[in-house]
Amino acid sequence: MNAADLGLPVDVPSTALFTDQYELTMLQAALRAGTADRRSVFEVFTRRLPEGRRYGVLAGVGRVLDAVENFRFDPAVLGFLRERGIVDEPTLEWLARYRFSGDIWGYPEGEVYFPGSPVLRVEGSFAECVLLETVILSILNHDSAIAAAASRMSAAAGGRRLIEMGARRTHELAAVAASRAAYVGGFQATSDLAAGFRYGIPTVGTSAHAFTLLHDSERDAFRAQVETLGSGTTLLVDTYDVAEAVRTAVEVAGPGLGAVRIDSGDLLLVAHRVRAQLDELGARDTKIVVTSDLDEYAIASLAAAPVDAYGVGTQLVTGSGHPTCSMVYKLVARAASADPKAPLVPVAKKSLGGKASVGGRKWAARRPTRPGSPRRRSWAPAPSAGARRPPAARRAGQGRRRGGQGAPGDGQGAAHRGPRRAADVGDAAVAGRGRPADRVRVGVLGAAPSRTEGEVSRLDPLLPTR
Repeated sequence: MNAADLGLPVDVPSTALFTDQYELTMLQAALRAGTADRRSVFEVFTRRLPEGRRYGVLAGVGRVLDAVENFRFDPAVLGFLRERGIVDEPTLEWLARYRFSGDIWGYPEGEVYFPGSPVLRVEGSFAECVLLETVILSILNHDSAIAAAASRMSAAAGGRRLIEMGARRTHELAAVAASRAAYVGGFQATSDLAAGFRYGIPTVGTSAHAFTLLHDSERDAFRAQVETLGSGTTLLVDTYDVAEAVRTAVEVAGPGLGAVRIDSGDLLLVAHRVRAQLDELGARDTKIVVTSDLDEYAIASLAAAPVDAYGVGTQLVTGSGHPTCSMVYKLVARAASADPKAPLVPVAKKSLGGKASVGGRKWAARRPTRPGSPRRRSWAPAPSAGARRPPAARRAGQGRRRGGQGAPGDGQGAAHRGPRRAADVGDAAVAGRGRPADRVRVGVLGAAPSRTEGEVSRLDPLLPTR
């Protein structure tokens, strides 16, 4: 039974219900207590990295900005909350007027982070910030897990082309977000047309085994594909006998055949055999694409194989064994009163069991170590207005957006909603494919120089065991 059959709306009217109920009940209590308007600072960070990982890669910031802009309590949403008795009428009246008016600072997408790194900072009244916890964490935990896996695969691929092919292995909407995150992490293309339509990611695709099985012979299938798509297409050669298929493919398409794809078997052995056969047949420029349940370890094991591109699905869209980054959204400072001029007071959770946090509004910085080594991420308490920023390091934030207009030091604009390639991450001027920030104030934390593949591999070399 689907939503339409049940008489429910198919489209989500807003992102306001992408939240947990306790955020609304906290709001109600804070409004009644008179503390809801206290200026507050929330930070997103992770306490630890997955076992065997030495860095994370941030993705999803652009999607967070879109979600915040669309975080509106329309009549249908308010009616649901009223019918369920989740909050009282004064709270519903407050929610009906809700528009986030605070500031959001964050690392650029594609940026490396480490445990404790404040990858996103949300500032505003307690009431308007606390509501955003779940939707922000939902997006960043998912997208950053995919981007981290993509980055590891990109490092393992050593410059060879990577294609995201995981749409069929995850939720249909998560697939679009996963494709975007993979692109941020270093992949060059996707098979998902929705991701291409929404984010402008290059799309690729030719045929599956079903197309070969449809025809009376493999030669007929290859001929139909070449006549339709041209000799530069990619022919799938492992439906029956690989060696016979490669021979037929070159006979049909000629030595100008674009590529062959191998989707099964011992990929290392088969790739060597196919390369030798293609060269013997005069198809020296024909590429070899391999697929079949690849992850970063499998890609690394094929480093010596004559492979030109990898297609990755399941392991990529599930974070290669780590589908979340365990990021948290914590209040780290709040004003002593509701007075706009009241000073911020650091606050922190002091519980045991590895869940303690560090209070205070922070700046992130990256300090160089010895030449040629990765840079170390560190952070320091944020300075008060007019004070000097942390010296001897590249400070993370260079400005923020205010109502679509850059604040001093904003460079080319910090807001970006379209996907950013990890290799493209530069300084705080982070222009993206998306529209500029028009209603959300945005800044950049953690700006850092682009990383080379060698630098990333030193950050997290692929280990021989999982």
